[in-house]
Amino acid sequence: MPRKKKFPRESFVSMTELVLPNDTNTLNNLMGGRLMHWMDIVSAISAQKHSNRIVVTASVDNISFNHPIQLGNVVTLKARVTRAFNSSMEVRIDVEAEDIPTGKKTVSNSAYFTFVAVDQSGRPIDVPEIEPETDEDREYYNGALRRRQLRLILAGRMKPQDAHELKSIFNIE
Repeated sequence: MPRKKKFPRESFVSMTELVLPNDTNTLNNLMGGRLMHWMDIVSAISAQKHSNRIVVTASVDNISFNHPIQLGNVVTLKARVTRAFNSSMEVRIDVEAEDIPTGKKTVSNSAYFTFVAVDQSGRPIDVPEIEPETDEDREYYNGALRRRQLRLILAGRMKPQDAHELKSIFNIE
């Protein structure tokens, strides 16, 4: 029986946080670990919305902190599932910081998290497929297979020669 399909918009989640003194380092910037914690929460909720299941974090791609987020900034994290495989889902998170008094908004970073849906016993369970609707959805969806193969190679779970989507990166004939 084919898996049900869902649209990325159905998994969209937006979360807003205020950077308080307890969230900052000695330079009054948001601690990276706190931001990663928020990113894990918003992306897990997105994966749960897509799968209607309990989910566990399987991997986190590179997170680069492009711009510091300062004390008093309002941080908005937006997440949505970009592609679903069998039991796993790739979720994209975009982070924006806003200084409300000045109105200045800064895109801080973005990242991809991977989650696996599990049943009540903790065993992986199938999730609905994703059906992209917009050009942006299609771009993320199409890139997800390459990102997945790279994750599997880096984790030692796939050989580079088996990553057909990445042949040009590894100079494989």
